[in-house]
Amino acid sequence: MSFTYATLKTAIGDYLESSETTFTNNLPRFIKESEDRILKLVQLPEQRKNVQGETAANSRFLACPTDFLAPMSLAIISSSTYDYLDMKHASFLKEYSPSTSVTGQPKYYAVFSKDSFTLAPIPDAAYTIELHYLYKPPSLTSGADSATTVLAEDYPDALLYGSLVEGAVFLKESEQTIAMFEMRFKEAVARMKNLSEGRDTRDEYRYDSLRQQVT
Repeated sequence: MSFTYATLKTAIGDYLESSETTFTNNLPRFIKESEDRILKLVQLPEQRKNVQGETAANSRFLACPTDFLAPMSLAIISSSTYDYLDMKHASFLKEYSPSTSVTGQPKYYAVFSKDSFTLAPIPDAAYTIELHYLYKPPSLTSGADSATTVLAEDYPDALLYGSLVEGAVFLKESEQTIAMFEMRFKEAVARMKNLSEGRDTRDEYRYDSLRQQVT
């Protein structure tokens, strides 16, 4: 099973048995809320991205990519050698490098805001950097009815049940109905984590098979 934008909207309406105008107008919001929940709960291989750029001399800030979600690593590249910075809390960087007049090659970085990193010490030159990060892919709702995404194709059950939770809350369905959809959503997310953060990051040559807790 996989979805296009159109077939997912149809499925949500069919499951919740509603075609009321206000409900259908909010279908994009239900889908986006589901996407946001999934991307914040699971680290998908398809979310990994690399970009290169430069620091600005005498500036402690480094801009984040517009699709930035979370960092994986930040390195300075010099003569084809990678020198990885240690990620710390922003308060550590302020304590480590309190003076704006002290500069050098950065050793640490922190997420300052959704738009920028902060570096310490403050760069004394324009260093070439490479950021490996998790990015937020475009929403299924940003395309045409025929559009699809990785979530819609490879993880359709998580996307569907997350959307149904939002739709059921909107319709003020019973607590039992909402809880049922939420349980199915969490089961689907658990399967995603088992694959993308479990089997996808280890092999049986070096590690035994994954074991699940018996309940």
